[in-house]
Amino acid sequence: MKLLERDALEQLDRAALIALVLAQQARLAALETQVAALTARVEELSGTPPPPPPPRALPPFVKPARPAKAGKGPRKRRAVNFARRRETPTQVVEHAVETCPACGTALRGGEVVRRRQVLHIPRVPVAVIEHVVRRRVCPCCARPSTPPLDLGDQVLGHHRVSVETMAYIASLRAVGRLPLRAIQWLLGTWHGLHLSAGALVGLLKAVADRAKPALDELRARVRGSPAVCADETGWRENGQPGYIWTFSTPTLRYFHYAHSRAGAVVQQILGEVYDGTLVSDFYAGYHVHDGPHQRCWAHLLRDIHDLRAAHPADGAVAAWAEAVHALYREAKQIAAGADDFAARVAARADIERRLTDLCKDGWQPGSALPQATLCQRIDRFLDELFEFVLDPALPSDNNLAERSLRPLVVARKVSGGSRSAEGSEVRMALASLFATWLAQGRDPFAACHDLLLTASL
Repeated sequence: MKLLERDALEQLDRAALIALVLAQQARLAALETQVAALTARVEELSGTPPPPPPPRALPPFVKPARPAKAGKGPRKRRAVNFARRRETPTQVVEHAVETCPACGTALRGGEVVRRRQVLHIPRVPVAVIEHVVRRRVCPCCARPSTPPLDLGDQVLGHHRVSVETMAYIASLRAVGRLPLRAIQWLLGTWHGLHLSAGALVGLLKAVADRAKPALDELRARVRGSPAVCADETGWRENGQPGYIWTFSTPTLRYFHYAHSRAGAVVQQILGEVYDGTLVSDFYAGYHVHDGPHQRCWAHLLRDIHDLRAAHPADGAVAAWAEAVHALYREAKQIAAGADDFAARVAARADIERRLTDLCKDGWQPGSALPQATLCQRIDRFLDELFEFVLDPALPSDNNLAERSLRPLVVARKVSGGSRSAEGSEVRMALASLFATWLAQGRDPFAACHDLLLTASL
């Protein structure tokens, strides 16, 4: 608004002067608002934070925020973004408005403002491939010609299910641990392939039969390993009790079913003479091994813990248990640190001597000490407790074998076992192969497919 001269103001009447004052007040208020906005912008650009708003009164049921700790700096930035990972799209569907909703003008181009991925597994129907062999007769010499039908790279023997499908079914059984009824439902619902339970059993047996050379090779490799962890668990065959034995290395798994729990099974799998180190618990079935033997410290320490819990008020038992555990920890440190073999031998002899001093009171016949039974066990197996001190690659427990048995233990709790000797053989064969492939970091489906084509591990 342009300012008026003094003479012009004197000529205005009262109503005009009032209107002029009101207009000036409105302009002044607008300018003050603009100045405040510009001041806040300047403070924002200069790094000076604006004054905080006055605190609001909280309702009595709302807990006030905890004050920040003194000296705590800004929050550390994350090294990676934890947003949902995006997959490579196999299909892109664009969503855009074709015409303006206001005036109806056709719209083109535009910028991407949002993306959303939907992961969809399509139902793929089974492909029924019919191979038709046609015989043709030469019109000149009247000689008939029939091409050979060689499907060795597609099917196994006279089965009507492809090799790839057989590997898929075996993977569902061994890796997915699915019952036969669940495999039937999956194949029928998702692929429209309807196979009877007997047909599935026949396919799994065909895979096991094809894998017999690979299983022989696997057992030979276990026998040639420098160390093997062994364990056993219960299993029922047609309702009768039996046992699953496992002999495992970091990259090999071999399972065997036997009605007996005797040590003859150990010699059957590892041979009459095994030159490597056997890692096992204190079960008598493993006593037949005459070579290097490492007994499981996890079992021994677990029994010591149970003894200590059974005598909570006995300070002597607690002191003995802690001393044995301390010797074990010292042995583990030596196994991880010492490089000289002679130093390892000397350290092992020193630890065995000190363990003997701890347990000699419980070795006496008729000892009334609560730890007498465990002391007698240590006395009997003293030469087999610290084998891991000499070899850093040797474990001090047989946890590897116990972890290997866990999937079969779960299967036993679900199904109770197998119904026939043939079923047990198939179950052990699939467990050995697929567990070995998983331990080696291989794709079990691809490995099974290759096995069916080559019959080699």
